This record gives sequence, structure tokens and C-alpha cells, in this order.
Amino acid sequence: MSARKLHLNLFVYPGGHHEAAWRHHGTDPTRLLDIGFYQDLARSAERAAFDAVFFADGPSLADNVRYASRFRLEPFTWLSAVAAATERIGLIATASTTYTEPYNLARLFASLDHLSRGRAGWNIVTTGAPQAAANFGLDAHPVHAERYDRAREFVDVVTRLWDSWEDEALVADQKSGLFADTDRIHEIDHAGRHLKVRGPLNLPRSPQGRPVYVQAGSSEDGRAFAAAYAEAVFTAHQTLRRGQEFYADVKARAAALGRDPRQVIVLPGISPFIGSTEAEARALHQEFNELTQPEYSLHLLQRLLGLELSADELDGPVPRSLIETRGERGNGSRFQLVLDIIDREQPTVRQLLHRLAGARGHRVVAGTPEQIADEIQEWFEHGAADGFNIMPPWLTGGFDLFAEHVVPILRARGLFRTAYTGATLREHYGLPRPAAAPAPSKEIA
Repeated sequence: MSARKLHLNLFVYPGGHHEAAWRHHGTDPTRLLDIGFYQDLARSAERAAFDAVFFADGPSLADNVRYASRFRLEPFTWLSAVAAATERIGLIATASTTYTEPYNLARLFASLDHLSRGRAGWNIVTTGAPQAAANFGLDAHPVHAERYDRAREFVDVVTRLWDSWEDEALVADQKSGLFADTDRIHEIDHAGRHLKVRGPLNLPRSPQGRPVYVQAGSSEDGRAFAAAYAEAVFTAHQTLRRGQEFYADVKARAAALGRDPRQVIVLPGISPFIGSTEAEARALHQEFNELTQPEYSLHLLQRLLGLELSADELDGPVPRSLIETRGERGNGSRFQLVLDIIDREQPTVRQLLHRLAGARGHRVVAGTPEQIADEIQEWFEHGAADGFNIMPPWLTGGFDLFAEHVVPILRARGLFRTAYTGATLREHYGLPRPAAAPAPSKEIA
């Protein structure tokens, strides 16, 4: 039996992670705006003792909404409703450091952590979609390095806001009439390159001290940011070797900064197609691929790689020499991931489009429950993962199959918990509750 246990999150996308999921007969697209649908999903994940449900977000309309269910429900409203329907499972929301303000974000996450009794996690993103800029009065999307520079300052400010109330500041002594000890509530008086925030926050320190810091991004800037701040890292890799390289690199960077690398949990994405036989699983995968819309997929290639192709070129080779590598696209981790697929597998254009349709570059596997469990175990035991973001191709059926058939195998192998042993997301992840940062000299009157 393994002493170290897997961490598993349910990564929720409306309908599922395959771009054609909403068209499949196993999906009911009329429920995709029904909060009961998501509450049912979260309760199913909680019954399976998953660490968390993770809800992605972005501050602009996705460019594939014509062909896929990629609208965005606001995550704090959504997770508040999920919190009310669950008791133990963690609640991870995406929020942008580029297109939010730190005071508002600190309030939202602290409120979610309070109302869920310590189950909140913040997926810290800098936002890669350039169309978001026009929604916030900007003429241009900030460049990659500028976004990460702001993100570092942003996280520091939010952390200080969450620590602006000491743990003992809330007294609530009915006999004396003292509600809060204002000597233990502190302004932060931050004035930096990007941000100016006085503070303090207008509610007490939350049950976890602060929500779990989650980060997604595998570029050079992303890795450095993860090593400095992240407690859980969401990542995408196609091969065990690439996963091992990323895992070792991020852990080593964290250790070099004086952090305990065991407290940086690496969670690749995996999207499983499950069948009673491998042939059945592969046929199911192909069934979804045949529902994709080539027009959207070709647009995706143009956005990811700079390739402008037509439907007449679907069954020809990917024109590697024409791939654009200039600017941010060439520096991005997803760009490199797709390039690796092309160089390693030499697919036709259609084959590449099907590879990307499954989970936007995350690993897609098709097999029996035992084969899926084998893959998870191999990555977990060979230095590529501390757990996984489970990305069901369609919902709810794709997750139901995983929970019913794969989770019991992982438990039988001693790899995954049979029940929760803690109540907060930090406890699920084995992370300590952080002490508040030292208080500045200026107190609140």
C-alpha cells in the first residue's frame, strides 16, 4: 500500500472537455445553465472524496462559442451555490490578476472561504485572451512579461489584505462589548508599480488563513511564478517524459527559493474515454471526434500556431515550415505543446485537430478502467504528478464512469483515499494553514 496519496480534482467545463461534447447524445445541453446540474456534479465528486471541483473562467467571450459550449458562468456566484449544496469538497475558482482589482478579489475569495468553512482555492491567471482588453477600457492587451510583473505584485497585495486582520482580531465578546480588537487590524499602505491599495480588508481572516494558491501555466514566467507562489500547479503534458521534466523543474525552483517542494502539488490534466474494452473506448473517442466542426478547429490552429489552412487541406500533413513562432505565441507553453505533438507524431491536419478537440492540449487517453488507472499510477509513481485534474470528455456521463470504475481501482491499489480525513481544502492537499504575515506598525483606530 502506498503512503502517499493521489490528489484528484474534477475540472468542470459546461457540457464537458471535448469541444463537441454538447452535441453528443449523452449530454443534455438544456441543463448547462442550471445550477442544479453543477450541484449534482459536485455532490458526485464529493461522494468520491475528490479534493476539489475546479471552475475555469475568463473575462471575455470565447471565440469558439459558435460551435462549442464555451460560455462563462461567473465563478463566485457558481461556487457559492455549490458550497451550499456540499460539505467537504474544495472549491477552486479562476480569477485574473490582469482584469480585476486586488481589493475586490480579496473580498470575494475571503467571503467564499468563510461561507464554505475553509474550502476555497484561487486559480491565479494573467489572462491570455487579447480580446479581454476591450472589455476593460484598454486599447491593447498587456504583453506577457508585463502581465506576470503585475501578477507578482497583485498576489503580494492580496496576501497582505488577507493578513490585515490577525487571527485574534475578531473578539465578539458580548459581555465586554468588544467586537473587534482594532490593534490587531492593520492597513497595508501599498504603493507599487502597478497597484496602490490602502487596506485593511473589511472582513476577518478566513478559516484557511488564506485560500489555496493555484496556478496554471508552464512557460518560463509561469514556472518561476509557480515556484514562488503556487501551492497547487495545473499543467498540461502529452508524454511522461515532459511531465517528469516539468515536475522536477518546478519542485527544484521552489526548493531553491526556500520552499518545501512537497507543498507544491503538481496536477496535470487528463481526459479519459472509458470503455469495457480498449476498442470500445477508442470507438467512443472517435464518435466524439466525428462531431467536431472543422471551421472552428482550423481557426484554433490559426490562433495557436499562426497557420491559415482550408478544409481542402485536412487530410494533408501539417505544414511545419509555415508555423509562426514570433512574439508571445512562440513563447507560450501551449504553443510548444502543440509543436511537440506535430514533431513527435507527424499527424495530418485532421488528426491534429482531433488531438486538440479532446481537451485543448491536455492528455487524452482511451482505454479500460484498468488502463486509465495504470496511466495515472505510472505518472504518480514516476515523478510526473502528485495527482490529476480529471477532465471528463462529457458531463455527467464521463465523470460517472470515472468515479464508478476507475476510482475503486485506485483505492484497491492504495493510491487514493476512501474518505475525507479533513474538512478544508488545505487539509485535503496536506498543506499547512499559513501564519499571518508580520503586522506593520500602523493600526486602525
